[in-house]
Amino acid sequence: MRDRVLNRGVIAWSMYDFANSAFATTVMAGFFPIFFKQYWSVGTDVTTSTFYLGLANSIAGVVVAAASPLLGAIADTGGSRRKFLLFFTMMGIVMTGAMYVVAQGDWPFAAALFVIAIIGFSGANTFYDSLILCVTQPSRADFVSAFGYALGYLGGGILFALNVAMTQSPQFFGLSDAGEAVRLSFVMVAVWWAVFAIPLFVFVREPAATGAPGRRNVIAGGLRQMAATFRHIRSLRVVALFLAGYWLYIDGVGTIISMAVDYGLSIGFDSGTLILALLITQLVGFPAAIAFGVIGERYGAKTGIFAGIAVYIGVVVWAYQMDTAEEFYVLAAIIGLVQGGVQSLSRSLYSRLIPTGKSAEFFGFYNMIGKFATFLGPAVMGSISVMTGNPRYSILSLIAFFVAGAVILYFVDEREGQRVARRL
Repeated sequence: MRDRVLNRGVIAWSMYDFANSAFATTVMAGFFPIFFKQYWSVGTDVTTSTFYLGLANSIAGVVVAAASPLLGAIADTGGSRRKFLLFFTMMGIVMTGAMYVVAQGDWPFAAALFVIAIIGFSGANTFYDSLILCVTQPSRADFVSAFGYALGYLGGGILFALNVAMTQSPQFFGLSDAGEAVRLSFVMVAVWWAVFAIPLFVFVREPAATGAPGRRNVIAGGLRQMAATFRHIRSLRVVALFLAGYWLYIDGVGTIISMAVDYGLSIGFDSGTLILALLITQLVGFPAAIAFGVIGERYGAKTGIFAGIAVYIGVVVWAYQMDTAEEFYVLAAIIGLVQGGVQSLSRSLYSRLIPTGKSAEFFGFYNMIGKFATFLGPAVMGSISVMTGNPRYSILSLIAFFVAGAVILYFVDEREGQRVARRL
């Protein structure tokens, strides 16, 4: 395992997961949904605030989805993946830190910062993902991708545990109350993200673009390259099939990540229960992500993804009828077992189906698909919750996405995809 993981490039690349997962855990999954519902949307009906939160996630998803393919194409054409990664990282960091100043009841300002922060977080991931084959070989991509997710669970979990302790005992940390602790947590996430992203920018190098155009022509070149990539994807049957299946099943995964806390609040669980459940997910997710990397290497990435989807379907059915905090804790542990695995194996499987010299632009389409999924899932959940007045019905809609995605993924032939990719 030493030759797989313990080299400077892989560790530096993986540390970005360690850095930005603090945003995914503390902000997106943890404190923002709770603070948005109980502080920034104070006095608003729970179903309405659920709709507002779903809408904010959806707007961010649409913006990232629309921009990702073009940004990826420009980055590959100009050999500037790291520059774009830095730009979007700073966008996410600044907007996250700015959440500290949002006043109680000012949900529009909070939602605006959240949307821009998600755009920064998701936009950066397009270029981060595309750098994976700059630090490892395709045959080791499953393990390296999983190692990155594992470090993400570790980094996100460490800071989140500290932030939770701050909210539980604010006086111990010299804070006036739990509200101030949550607001300070947003600043801490921004600092954490900035500091631990540094190794990637110092130690990870990308190959120089072949025939890169001058600065004046880089956008035009990117537009031409994006059009060419779209034509390639349409003609690459395996890539197109994978993206269609991924769009469906990752919709369920992403919606559970972004809406789980809001769903728990809506069916009557207190915020303390939900925070503990998130910590359980992080604790379980660290070793489980590495285990899925091993599964991917030994049995194939598709096998690991299918296993994760099956577990998610069971989670949705159980979540529909759960009534106790203990059930929520068990579900959190189960989600921790498969969440990182499904995401990491999807990333590594896709990296082997695309030409390495065009990774950023192809990952632009990959993240576009993921963001369109993020747009659809929360919007469907929020709409069903409002229409029925019962948030429990909204969770069942995710089963259709998981089943349809798995069926399409079944027809993805990885060997055929790799053969075609090598010819491009």
